[in-house]
Amino acid sequence: MIEIVSYKPEWPAEFLALGAAIRTCLGDRAIAIHHIGSTSVPDLEAKDVIDIQLTVENLLTFPLEQLLTIGFTGTGKLRDDHCPPGMTLEARELTKYIYGYSGRRTHLHVRELGRFNQRYPLLCRDYLRAHPLAARAYGEIKHQLAGYFPEDVEAYYNIKDPVFDVLMAGAKDWAAYTYWAIPPTDA
Repeated sequence: MIEIVSYKPEWPAEFLALGAAIRTCLGDRAIAIHHIGSTSVPDLEAKDVIDIQLTVENLLTFPLEQLLTIGFTGTGKLRDDHCPPGMTLEARELTKYIYGYSGRRTHLHVRELGRFNQRYPLLCRDYLRAHPLAARAYGEIKHQLAGYFPEDVEAYYNIKDPVFDVLMAGAKDWAAYTYWAIPPTDA
């Protein structure tokens, strides 16, 4: 079931605890660990899921099985992220691993340094942090979609993803105007 909840002030601390566990497990092999997704944006309504991006040098050679030793769960299969309409990207620009967690609801997105899908969620997060009105509008869209499609995850994302891409068009302009760059690691 898709449920959108009000922002919870404990989300950043929950991310930090998970990020610290990942950092302890992987050390410097984790290039960066970022809090991404809606729970990373203050005052944004969200699903109660902590999204974490782990940036690695190479997906194919990284020892991802180590994540299983600290409670992450997953099949180790590569997946592709959503490609925005009108863009043509090589498959490797969208490839990732995704893991769950045996504790609180968490999605760990493992992506390669320098890829489109590694930059995209960080730009989105920083844009929404800098633009509270856009964040509130995005939160309202998610809230309304969850109301219309509480049991239909596919319908929810089929509408939410293109709306998100519209938002990201503004984020790309903002990034160029502000000389935005991928921020250092959060954990």
